[in-house]
Amino acid sequence: MDSTHTRVPSGASAALVEAIVTGGAVAGLRVRRFVPLARGPLGERPITVDQTNTSVVVGERVVVKWMRPATGGEAPGRAPDLLAHLAAAGFIRTPTPYAAVYRDGPEADLVAVVTGFQPAAADGWDWCVDALLDQLDGGPPADLAADLGVLAGELHCALATPSEIIPAPVEVSHRDWAADGLAVLDQAHRLVAAADDEEAHWFTARVPRLAADIERSRAVDRAYVIQPHGDLHVGQVLRWRGGLAVTDFDGNPTLAAYGAGPLTEPVARDVAQLRTSLLHVGQIADRRTEGRHRSALSDWCQRAVDELLAAYLRTLGERGMAHLFDERLLRPFEVEQECRELCYAARFLPRWRYAPMGVLRHWYD
Repeated sequence: MDSTHTRVPSGASAALVEAIVTGGAVAGLRVRRFVPLARGPLGERPITVDQTNTSVVVGERVVVKWMRPATGGEAPGRAPDLLAHLAAAGFIRTPTPYAAVYRDGPEADLVAVVTGFQPAAADGWDWCVDALLDQLDGGPPADLAADLGVLAGELHCALATPSEIIPAPVEVSHRDWAADGLAVLDQAHRLVAAADDEEAHWFTARVPRLAADIERSRAVDRAYVIQPHGDLHVGQVLRWRGGLAVTDFDGNPTLAAYGAGPLTEPVARDVAQLRTSLLHVGQIADRRTEGRHRSALSDWCQRAVDELLAAYLRTLGERGMAHLFDERLLRPFEVEQECRELCYAARFLPRWRYAPMGVLRHWYD
């Protein structure tokens, strides 16, 4: 865990769940309930995977996600409204939303989100990587990308469907996407260059080429935008006995909101991040196999991102929402995402740098 994690006292998660069940008050907090939660066991255990918030499983049936303190520019408390909107739109491929908990006071910061726990669920950093390692070891093909593309397509269609929570979910934006991306590239360059090692020198030499690819987004002078997932990578996709479910609508910790309104982005932003996360799965598998299958992994990565995109576009088309996606934004956003990953590694998880750097070296060597 990184130093930004919320420190959660033992018993606090169970006490919160009990208060939600009974309708009781919680000192200093305000509870917004979505779906009734029945009484049940209250034993606690933390979820220990790398994340920027702190999650605790209560009674093997509920997850309490304690939010790290908001910093300037972040979209505050976006998850509850998105979960309520998705439920209204009939999207059920997400853990059941039970409640959102806010600090009682003028700031009303989001403190925690309480959702259903999906037993025997594994996130994509486990199940995707395991499937790929099994394939490399002679097991069945890791044909998982199309299912991810369908899930992303269904999610975006639901997010783009009007509800009482978000009556007009689709807007048109004329934002300068390249300016945003170049600012991220500049930040990544400064953070990587500070290491003053071979990778830092490699990255510096290729900044002009990365910038040129990001600037290709200037061909798009208007784009449809929605409130996206905001941090859609394979780690946010749970595989459980009911299939796949998407979780964690808190937004990207490196992606700031624009102005005072809700975070809105073209759907290509989520697609770019989901596709690059499959490339990161390939990087993880390559590291664990010490480079013995690099050629096969390269082939798998290319096929996977192509299959994901094809399934995603097919899903949008079947639901009459193909207009949401502008493919001209995809590569600029993918390059920008890898720069965001480098920023994330520098801020939260230094050992992660090898994955985005490996993808960039594959693209630009």
